[in-house]
Amino acid sequence: MDCCRHVNPFRACAGLRGLGYLMVALVAAIAAASYYAVVVYAWGPVLLDGGAAAAGAAAVLAAFHVLLAMIMWCYLMVVFTDPGSVPENWRHDAEYSGDPGSSSEEQGSAPRYCSRCQNGKPPRCHHCSVCNRCVLKMDHHCIWVVNCVGARNYKYFLLFLVYTFAETVLDTLVLIPNFVEFFQDESRRSSSPGDTAILFVAFVLNLAFVLSLLCFIGMHTSLVTSNTTSIEVHERKKSVSWKYDLGWRRNLEQVFGTKKLFWFVPLYSTEDLHNIPALRGLEFPTRSEAIV
Repeated sequence: MDCCRHVNPFRACAGLRGLGYLMVALVAAIAAASYYAVVVYAWGPVLLDGGAAAAGAAAVLAAFHVLLAMIMWCYLMVVFTDPGSVPENWRHDAEYSGDPGSSSEEQGSAPRYCSRCQNGKPPRCHHCSVCNRCVLKMDHHCIWVVNCVGARNYKYFLLFLVYTFAETVLDTLVLIPNFVEFFQDESRRSSSPGDTAILFVAFVLNLAFVLSLLCFIGMHTSLVTSNTTSIEVHERKKSVSWKYDLGWRRNLEQVFGTKKLFWFVPLYSTEDLHNIPALRGLEFPTRSEAIV
């Protein structure tokens, strides 16, 4: 029994970081197989052969590479952007002013303190056991990006999901003829066994990602339009009206900003970063009529 008392359960959480690197390698392998199947084998030769089908092949390859570039851009932004760290010795404004009531109402929560970080916790902030720190407006720790998803990289994560979904849908559709060929008699197949195996694996994996990402995107669409994080879902169910729900349009702006031209790229305008406190992760507007 004494030895059990000294077991640190958070070490298992920290091990998820190592698993994350394996997941990144897995995704890279899937992307490489898809690239070979779509570009090198299926549609590249069609483009090089010319003829009437070359225009369609050019469109497929252009869309494939544009989506791939957006996926990589968004992915790198999710990985290398700090989701939001709590400033050292951060305290609620009410603690400084000596008025314990004002800040609680404005921020929508009572002052909180993290005993592990030895620091104050802003509203919607949670401690991540994997990263071993508090993360501003934490949504979840994602092993696929080896990083937390929080206030400052949530938009990039959502764009990564959307562009990955679009890419996998494209891959699935353009590989259907080759997938059908897999079930033909071996004597009628035009590809080698190795190419056939890669095409089969690429199609099945892309189809699996399409189905899983569709569910994931649906879930996060509901979260964004209601201004809720994955962690806050249970808390929201206990409230008569969610205090952070400002209406779907303003909720979208709390994540994507007000400049619609920036909604589709992992960037924010300087004006939005200055005028929308939620993008910085320390302050969040609330509904004054919200009932908890």
